[in-house]
Amino acid sequence: MIEKILIANRGEIAARIIRTCRRLGVKTTAIYSEADKDAPFVQMADEQFLLGPPRVNESYMNIDKILSIAKESGADAIHPGYGFLSENAQFAAVCKQEGFIFIGPTSEVIHRMGDKIEARKIMKQAGVPIVPGTNETVSEKEAVEIADEIGYPVMLKAAAGGGGIGMQVVHSKEELQSAFENNSKRALTFFGNGSMFLEKNIEHARHVEIQLLADEHGNIIHLFERECSIQRRNQKVIEEAPCSFISEKTRRKMGKAAVQAAKTLGYTNAGTIEFLVDHEENFYFLEMNTRIQVEHPVTEEITEIDIVEAQIRIAKGEKLRIQQDDIKMQGHAIEARIYAEDPITFFPSPGLITKFQVPEGNHIRNETAVKSNYQVTPFYDPMIAKLIIKADTREEAVSLLTEALHQYKVEGIKTNIPMLKKIVTNKVFQMGSTTTSFIDEYYLSRD
Repeated sequence: MIEKILIANRGEIAARIIRTCRRLGVKTTAIYSEADKDAPFVQMADEQFLLGPPRVNESYMNIDKILSIAKESGADAIHPGYGFLSENAQFAAVCKQEGFIFIGPTSEVIHRMGDKIEARKIMKQAGVPIVPGTNETVSEKEAVEIADEIGYPVMLKAAAGGGGIGMQVVHSKEELQSAFENNSKRALTFFGNGSMFLEKNIEHARHVEIQLLADEHGNIIHLFERECSIQRRNQKVIEEAPCSFISEKTRRKMGKAAVQAAKTLGYTNAGTIEFLVDHEENFYFLEMNTRIQVEHPVTEEITEIDIVEAQIRIAKGEKLRIQQDDIKMQGHAIEARIYAEDPITFFPSPGLITKFQVPEGNHIRNETAVKSNYQVTPFYDPMIAKLIIKADTREEAVSLLTEALHQYKVEGIKTNIPMLKKIVTNKVFQMGSTTTSFIDEYYLSRD
């Protein structure tokens, strides 16, 4: 039984998990740093515990403190959300050792997929296409030699990376030599591992991912795909489902490949296989996210499946309540991430939000982390909200998203809303012809 869940996270994802728990009759425990004492998610939970100072290593990354609170609160399970400790194999293992149900895959699977080199090897074993590149970490000298062989541009990646950190497209030997040291140092800082590897950069690719659910009884299904091609600094800005580009044949092949990958891993709970897709609809494994993702609401909107509820039921040992043939796509959904950042430089913009007003309507879903008279601090990711639109068609969804963005009001700080407005009125976006280079080609190049 799961009667109480401690949420090892903050912001909008904590609030999102709390809503589903309320509906299921599950009690919730919120943990918060001193910087988040006035955050909306804190008061939403059934009980609240102070973690410590704002910095993440003293709060949301403090495993000992989190587990101490979990014991004190009497929680049965821990939901890690996304970011922070969500893909930390040690955290998942310790939760289990201390008698808590970890709402996610096993620590072994998290560890294997957290190593990007190991992940490539496993996907190749599963018969999933992988991007040409190295299957081992490389030194700077080796990287230069291999790049000469496979040809520029190449993608330099941190072996333990994620979220776009330690990742850079390079176009020449000189650029590679400079990027290698910088990204290796950054990866060491963020992940404790500065190892790097190379992949051929697939130009003008689309970023398409498959959402998976897998129970502990060997049942695995996919919830179709999401397109996440619009990115800044390798981090997503707008996501939608379904993808407007791929054919039904490719959709089936990608879904089958993702399910096979999960079977090969012995995967359980919710996860996502990310692919790069070229203009001929060839797809290549990019990475696996062993957690719920920021963009999960668009999948929920087109399938009417609560992914957080599914996570909890799977963690309780229940069998999936649906089979693959039961899942149907209904309509089109688009999500826009609202960041507290300068819309040109993408630098964070902390400060006091003097006014926060979101658009409303039957077709609108808001996931928010802030409110009016709320202080956005510099300690955490600058995403403050998500705007999700659902409509019968993509054309209608884009139109409604455009209208909703003009109704969105955030005052006192800078946000990326001006950038989002430009994106949704761009003809390339409206035609559904976006690639991962969209922002560089159609936004930054015009400013």
